[in-house]
Amino acid sequence: MKPVVDESCIGCGTCEAICPAVFKIEEGSDHIVATVQAVDFDANHTDIESAIASCPTQSIVWEE
Repeated sequence: MKPVVDESCIGCGTCEAICPAVFKIEEGSDHIVATVQAVDFDANHTDIESAIASCPTQSIVWEE
């Protein structure tokens, strides 16, 4: 499984602050968004879960 950020992301930076190994805030085509880096998601599972729980727009989900 891997984390995925959907289009409702507002680029607030909460996920990057909690789990900078996985999430990065970048300039998107029309606004700032969080992107997912290619890293070991299993090793960062706890921090990813924290980022998912803390996302104010619930934009992060696990994808198979």
